[in-house]
Amino acid sequence: MPEHFQPETGDKNPSVRNYRVIKQEDGPDGLAPEPVGQPVLSIVVPVFNEEESISEFYTRLAAVMEKIGRDYEIIFVNDGSADGTLAALEAFRQKDKRVRVVDFSRNFGHQIAITAGMDFARGQAIVILDSDLQDPPEVIAEFVAKWDEGYEVVYGIRRKREGETTFKKLTATVFYRMLSGMSDINIPVDAGDFRLMDRKVVLALGEVRERNRYVRGLTSWVGFRQTGVPYLRDKRYAGSTKYPLAKMIKFALDAFVSFSNTPLRLAMYFGFASAALSFTYLVYILLLKIFSGRLVQGWGSLIAAVLFLGGIQLISLGIIGEYVGRINDEIKKRPLYILRRFLE
Repeated sequence: MPEHFQPETGDKNPSVRNYRVIKQEDGPDGLAPEPVGQPVLSIVVPVFNEEESISEFYTRLAAVMEKIGRDYEIIFVNDGSADGTLAALEAFRQKDKRVRVVDFSRNFGHQIAITAGMDFARGQAIVILDSDLQDPPEVIAEFVAKWDEGYEVVYGIRRKREGETTFKKLTATVFYRMLSGMSDINIPVDAGDFRLMDRKVVLALGEVRERNRYVRGLTSWVGFRQTGVPYLRDKRYAGSTKYPLAKMIKFALDAFVSFSNTPLRLAMYFGFASAALSFTYLVYILLLKIFSGRLVQGWGSLIAAVLFLGGIQLISLGIIGEYVGRINDEIKKRPLYILRRFLE
């Protein structure tokens, strides 16, 4: 398995120990060979403390997949849940052999859970879908129709967001548009992780193993033929959001730092601007002294100037620190995630 660690236990599972990402050069025409017994669709579902909604989600998803009529598998990635989520997933697996469960040793985060699900997926197309039922499983049929037309990435565009606060809607709107404007690649606005990707896209993403991940941005970065499907986003079926403000801020930072150097450029621009203001003020003081003989009075303005420059410096150091911190994460070469077990 790429970039993860599976501890040796008494339960020898060869499918886990021998799993690896198939390199693109393994097959003809630069494409990887298809695994034996490959389903048409793999549904990757990251879950974290979703005991209240997971049964309803599974029921709706299974009904949708039966209507679509393609061979499929459901890969649940248990991201260190502390409630009864894992027990429910094991129950699904007992009655439905199309269910597979990737069980993390602890919580590694939503984006890492998505990555793990894609690593284990065997389908010709992979759908990423959260289990809180905000993204309706019924939209998958529209994704598949677009895939049949030849699109290799089909992402959902949120036309309306039910059950979310005005603050979250406003910040999300600002975030997506700022990222789109600052990024060097075209990242669709109002598009989340809910999407379908052809297997060749997932194989390309498998080669990208950066730690601080923004999967929807990486999907845009790898390219391929992409299109969007508008849909209405529902409110959560049950429970509370797993993305509080602190996680939202970190998520936004990961996106900006991963796909834009604009913050570094802004720090440089602020430095030039503050230096220009300081130089202009110095010239003003000298001219005032030469032509009027008066000294500039007031420590207040001096302290204000010092605090202004100090603030600019600290902001610049903080921006640089964000980039350096991510470089530090990358050079450690730790696995992206650790499995407690893999149930198939």
